[in-house]
Amino acid sequence: MCGIAGWLSSNKDLSQKTGIIEKMSETLKRRGPDENGVYLQNNVCLIHRRLTVIDPDGGKQPMTISYGDETYTIVYNGELYNTEDIRDELKKLGIVFKGHSDTEVLLYTYICYKEKCVDKLNGIFAFAIYEHNSKRLFIARDHVGVKPLFYYHDGKDLLFASEIKTILANEIYTPHIDDEGLCELFFMSPGRTCSNGVFKGIKELLPGECAFYINGNLRCIRYFSLKAHEHEDNLSQTIEKTRFLIKDAIERQLVSDVPLCTFLSGGLDSSIITKTASDYYKEKGLGRLSSYSVNYTDNKKYFTKSLFQPNSDEEYISLMAEFADTNHTEVVLDNEELADAVIDATIARDLPMMADVDSSMLLFCRAMKKKHTVALSGECADELFGGYPWYHNKEILFEECFPWSRSLDIRRSILKKGFLPQGEEYVHQRYLDVVNATDYLPTDSPLEKRMRQMYSLNFYGFMQNLLERKDRMSMYSGFEVRVPFCDKRLVDYSFNMPWGFKALNGREKGIVRTAVSDMLPYDIVWRKKSPYPKTHNPIYMKIVSERVISIFKNGSPIEEYIDFDGVKQLIEHPDAISSPWYGQLMRAPQVLAFIIQLDYWFRNYIL
Repeated sequence: MCGIAGWLSSNKDLSQKTGIIEKMSETLKRRGPDENGVYLQNNVCLIHRRLTVIDPDGGKQPMTISYGDETYTIVYNGELYNTEDIRDELKKLGIVFKGHSDTEVLLYTYICYKEKCVDKLNGIFAFAIYEHNSKRLFIARDHVGVKPLFYYHDGKDLLFASEIKTILANEIYTPHIDDEGLCELFFMSPGRTCSNGVFKGIKELLPGECAFYINGNLRCIRYFSLKAHEHEDNLSQTIEKTRFLIKDAIERQLVSDVPLCTFLSGGLDSSIITKTASDYYKEKGLGRLSSYSVNYTDNKKYFTKSLFQPNSDEEYISLMAEFADTNHTEVVLDNEELADAVIDATIARDLPMMADVDSSMLLFCRAMKKKHTVALSGECADELFGGYPWYHNKEILFEECFPWSRSLDIRRSILKKGFLPQGEEYVHQRYLDVVNATDYLPTDSPLEKRMRQMYSLNFYGFMQNLLERKDRMSMYSGFEVRVPFCDKRLVDYSFNMPWGFKALNGREKGIVRTAVSDMLPYDIVWRKKSPYPKTHNPIYMKIVSERVISIFKNGSPIEEYIDFDGVKQLIEHPDAISSPWYGQLMRAPQVLAFIIQLDYWFRNYIL
C-alpha cells in the first residue's frame, strides 16, 4: 500500500516547482514511510510514497517500461489479488517480467489492453499511468472504492492524489467551501456523497471509474457499476458458491512479504476471516496467526444493551481466538487518549467525520503497527449480505431516506435557525440520485426491487464511509488493511442473489451463516450482529462536553453555524437522542466529538 499523486499542467514548467512537489510528497509520508520517488519532466510530475509489502526490490516506483513505440510510467496504490492469473496470461502474449511485483503486472496489463485493463483486475487500487510520447494520462480506481483517488481540474492543470491534503499543498488550489460543501458537512456527514470532496472543486473518482487526461481535457468513464441479471444457481449451489468465494477472497489476500494479522471482534465476519487465515497459515507452515481486538478502559463496567448493540464482544473473542488458535492481543484504549485523537482523525481524513469512531480505529491500527504491517478485516459483509437492522425492519425498509440517518432533527437542533434551509432537500436529492440509478430486472418483485435499491444505497453510501475510515485511519500509521468481502466477484454475486437466499432462515446474512456453519462454533455463527465497539464510559462524555464548552467560551469559527444553546441541551440531556445520529454508533458523545473536529477543521483547513 502506498500514496500516489500527480500534477500535469498545460502552461507550466513543473521542473521549476520542485519545492511544491516536495511539499506534496511530504503530505503522503505516513501512507508510504518506506520509500519515495518522483517522475518529473517538463509539464508532468508523478509522485509515489511506498509502504513495502511485496517484492521490496522489484516493486519500486515510479516504474517506467518502454514497449513498442511508447514509454509508460506508473504510480500505483493497492494490491492485485489475481496477479498470478494475469501474469500467466501476459506471459502467453510474450511479456517477460523482471520481478514478481503486482506493479509490473499492472503496468504490462495496461500496455497490452489500455483502458480495458481494469476489466482484468481483481483487487484494491488507485493508479496513474503516463504515456510519454502521446502525453496521455490514464487514472483509475478499483471497482468497490477501497482505495481513494481525489482530483482537482481547472482546465489548465490537473492535480490528483490519494488524499485531499496533497492537493491542498499545491499553490494552484485555495481551500474553499460553498453551500454544497456545507450541506455535505452538516447534513450528509459523517459520510459524504460519492465523488464529492466537500472542498469546492475537489472531486473523487467514483468506485469503478477511470479517466483519460490529455491536452488539458479530462474524460471520465464508468467501467463498473452494479448490474442486475438473473441469479441462476439454486439454493444449495448458492450456499456452496458463497462459501467458495469468501474463502478464496480471503486466501488470495494473505499474500505478503511482511508480518500479517487479522482483526477479531468475535462477530461472524472477522471470525470467518481469522479462522480461514489461521488454517491457511498452518497448511503453508507460516506459523501461528496473530489476531487483535479493541476495547476501552472500564467498558465492561458501563456497558448497557441496546437494539444496535445487544451484547459485548469479550466472551465471543475469547471463544474464537481459542478455536482458531491465534496469538491474540486485546488493545485497550484510554478514554482521554481517545478524545485527544479525534484531531489526528480529522487530519487523517482531511475532514470532520466519525469522531471517536474514527479515532479509536486510528489508535487501534497504531497499536497493531508495532508488530505488523498488514491486516485483514471484515468490513462490508453487512452491506453485501443484508446484515444491518434496517434491511429487516419493515417500518424502515420502504422509507424514502438513507436508513442510517432517518432523521435530521438532531442536526437541526444544534444548527443556527435558518442556516442551510435547503439541507433536507439536498439530502433527499442525494438519496434519489442513488435510488433512481439502481439497476433492476422487469421481473423483480417490489421487495426484490427495493432490496436492490437498499444494496445500492449501502454500497455507494454507508459502505464508502467505512472504507474511507479504514483506509485513512490505517494508512495514517503506515498500516495496510485488506477487506476480503470487497472482492468484486462477491459484490456481483450478492447484488443478484434473491433476498430469500440472502436472508436465509429469516436471519441477517443467513446465506453466509449457513455457508460457514461447519467452520465456526455455533455461538459465533448464530450470534446477533453487534457493531464496532465504542466506549460506554461516562468519563468520555465528560471530557468531550468540557472541550466543547471551552471551544464556545473562547470563540470559534463554527459559531457562525452552530447554536450553542442547542449544544448545551445535548450536553444536559444526552439520552434525549432516541436513535443514533448516524448508523448504529453515533450518539451524544460522538456528536460532541464531531463538533470538536469541526472547530479544528475550520481553523486549520478553511480560515
